[in-house]
Amino acid sequence: MRRPILILCALLCLAGVAAADEGMWLFNVPPTAQLKSQYGFDLTKAWLQHTQLSSVRFNNGGSGSFVSPDGLTFTNHHVGSECIQQLSTGGKDYLKTGFNAKTQAEEAKCPDLELNVLQEIEDVTAKVNVPAKPGLSVADQGQAQRAAMSTIEQQCAAETKLRCDVITLYSGAMYHLYKYKKYTDVRLVFAPEFDAAFFGGDPDNFEYPRYDLDVCFFRVYENDKPAHLDNYLKWSTAGVKDGDLIFVSGNPGSTSRLNTMAQLEFLRDTGYPLLLYRLARRDALLKKFGAESNDNALIAHEDLFSVENSLKAIRGENAGLVDKALMAKKSAEESKMRQAIASDAAKKAEFGDPWAEIAKAMDAEKQIYLPLTYFERRAGFSGDLASFARILVRASEERPKPNADRLREYRDSTLPSLEQDLFSTAPIYKSLERTELADSLAEMKEKMPDNAIVSRVLEGKTPAELAQYLIDNTKLDDVAVRKQLYEGGKAAIAASSDPLILAMQAIEPEARAVRKQYDDEIDAVVRQDGAAVAKIRFATEGTASYPDATFTLRLSYGVTRGYTENGEGTTPKGTKLPYFTTVRGAFDHAAEHGNKDPYKLADSWTKKKSRIKLDTPLNAVETADIIGGNSGSPVINRAGELVGIIFDGNIQSLPWNFVYDDSIGRSIHVDSRGILEALRDIYSANSLANELTGKAHPTPPERSSANGSKIRKSPPAY
Repeated sequence: MRRPILILCALLCLAGVAAADEGMWLFNVPPTAQLKSQYGFDLTKAWLQHTQLSSVRFNNGGSGSFVSPDGLTFTNHHVGSECIQQLSTGGKDYLKTGFNAKTQAEEAKCPDLELNVLQEIEDVTAKVNVPAKPGLSVADQGQAQRAAMSTIEQQCAAETKLRCDVITLYSGAMYHLYKYKKYTDVRLVFAPEFDAAFFGGDPDNFEYPRYDLDVCFFRVYENDKPAHLDNYLKWSTAGVKDGDLIFVSGNPGSTSRLNTMAQLEFLRDTGYPLLLYRLARRDALLKKFGAESNDNALIAHEDLFSVENSLKAIRGENAGLVDKALMAKKSAEESKMRQAIASDAAKKAEFGDPWAEIAKAMDAEKQIYLPLTYFERRAGFSGDLASFARILVRASEERPKPNADRLREYRDSTLPSLEQDLFSTAPIYKSLERTELADSLAEMKEKMPDNAIVSRVLEGKTPAELAQYLIDNTKLDDVAVRKQLYEGGKAAIAASSDPLILAMQAIEPEARAVRKQYDDEIDAVVRQDGAAVAKIRFATEGTASYPDATFTLRLSYGVTRGYTENGEGTTPKGTKLPYFTTVRGAFDHAAEHGNKDPYKLADSWTKKKSRIKLDTPLNAVETADIIGGNSGSPVINRAGELVGIIFDGNIQSLPWNFVYDDSIGRSIHVDSRGILEALRDIYSANSLANELTGKAHPTPPERSSANGSKIRKSPPAY
C-alpha cells in the first residue's frame, strides 16, 4: 500500500500560468501575478476582501451579490424563480405578472431560501490527512478522512456559530474549511415577468445575441429587520466598454478539467448517456403535464425550466466529450505526465500508477451505476414527497450516531440547512408528485427489469398504480407530520404506516449497500489517487493552478469582447457579433419572430416603448471563465463596482467543463445600464433604482423617441 500523499503548501501557493483568461481562482490563492502581467491591475487584499464579503451563494445552486447597505441582494430571475413560484398562490402568478414590492412591508418571505456569505477560508489539509495513517486500506483511509472532515466542521460550527464546510480540492490533494454566515430570512423585492427574464425561451438559451432581463432582487433580514451590511457592491451607471477588464465573483458548480481519461470516458460512455435519456424523458413528461391545464402549466413551470436548461447544457458538454480533438488533447496531456513518471524510477516507486487505479474505480462504478442512480440517488423515486421520506428514514438512523460516523449529509454542521428544507412551507402539488413518481418508477423498472428490489417495491402494481397509492395516502405533505416523524426519531419511523416511509425503508438496505460500495471502492480511490495525479501534475508542470469548481466562491476575469460565429449556434457562420446588444434589439428580435411565444415581449415593455431609451445596452459578452452555478454572479469593474450580472454562456462555452477556450466561447451578462433603464422607465420601480444608485433620478423632460412618438414624463419616485 502506498503511503498517503503529502502536498507541500509552498508548491500549491504558487500562481499557475493558465491560458489566456482561463481560471476559476481561489480567493486565498488569487491570480495576482497574471492580472499584473496581462492587464497591469493590482489585485489588492482590500479589493478581494470587499468582493468576497459582497458575494452571495444561493443554496439552490446559484450566485448573487449584496447591492445596498440595507440587505438588498441581487441575482438572476432563474435563480430566484423557485421562490417566485412558491409565492404564487391564491390565484397569483408572479412568474407571469412579475413582482414589485413598493415598500419593505410588501416584501414577501421565501419559504426555504438560504443565502451564504463566505467569511473565511482555512487550509485544513493536514488535519484531514492525520487519521489516514500508512497501512490502512484505501476504503479505511477514505472513511477516516470523511470522519475527520465532519469533526472539523462540528468544532468550527460550535466555536463560530457559522456554517462550516470542508471542501475537497484537487481530488483530495488539499482540503479547505469554508466558513459562511447564513441568512435564512430572505424576502422577494422585485422580479420582472418571465417573458422579459427569459425572452427567446429555450431556442435562445445558450445563444447570442441575447436580450434578457434575467434579474431579480431579494432582501436579507435579521431579527425581522433588513440586515445592515458594511460590504456591498456599488452600482455602476457607466457599464462596460469594448475591451474592458472585468471580474466575476461567483460559485461555479462543478468542472472536470483535472479528470483522468478514464473518468472522462466514464462520463462519455456511461454517465452522460443515462443523464441525457433521463432529462429528455422528464422534459417530455413535464410538457405533457403542463399542456393539460393552465394550473398544471404553472405548477410544472419551474421544474420544466430547470430540465430544459439542464438538457441543453448537458448536450453541449457532451459535445466536448465526443469531440475527438478535445479528447486527443486531454489524452496527450495525460500521456505526457504518465511518461514522466514511468521514466523516473524514484517517482514511479513513490506514485505507482494512479491512473490505472482510477480506471479500476471507474470500471467498478459502471457495475453499480444503475442501483446507485435509482436507489441511492433516488432517481427511481422522484418528487419532493419521496425526498422527505428518504430524509426522515435516513435521519432517524444517522442522528443518534456520533457526528464523525454519520453520512456526510447528516453531519451536525449541515442539519440546520437540511431541517429548513424538510420543514419548508412551500406548497406541494400532489398531481405533479403523482405524475413524476409514476414516471420515475416506470423508468427504474425499464432500466432494471430483473431487479428483485424493484419487483418487491412494485408488489405486482404498475408504476402508475403504485404512485397513485403512495401519493394519495401519504401525509408527508403536512409540515406538522414531518416534524413529528423527524423529532420522534427511530421510534416514530418504526411505528409509521405512511406508505412513502415504508417504500423508502424497502430500498434502504440496497441503497446503503451500494452507497458504501461507492464510498469505499470509488470515492476513496479517486480521493487518494486523484491527489497523487495532482501532485504529479504540479511536479511535472512546476506550478500550481486553480482546482476544479466545487460550488464555492471563485474569482474569474476577462475582457468584454465580441466574436465571429463559427456555426455551432443558431446565428449564421461568419456573422460578426458585437460585445453588446440593446433594448432596441429586443423589440427587433420580437418583430422578426412575429412577437409570438417565446419571442413575445412582455406587455409592460410594449406599452412603455415610447418612453424607453432604446439604445441602452442590455446584454454583453466577455471572456470570463464560468460554468453552471455562476448564474447570478456579479460582473465587476476595476473599481469594484457592479457593471452587470452573469446569466448564461454561449453554446461554445459549454465544453468549458473540460477545457477552457476563449476564441469563441463567451459568458453573457445583463448590463447594469439596461437594468436601471428597465426599473425606471418600464417598471416604475424608482425606489429600488434609487436604492441601487444611492440617489434619486431626476425627472426627464419630454423628449421624442427614436420612433417619433412623444415621451411621457416619468412618474415621481415613491
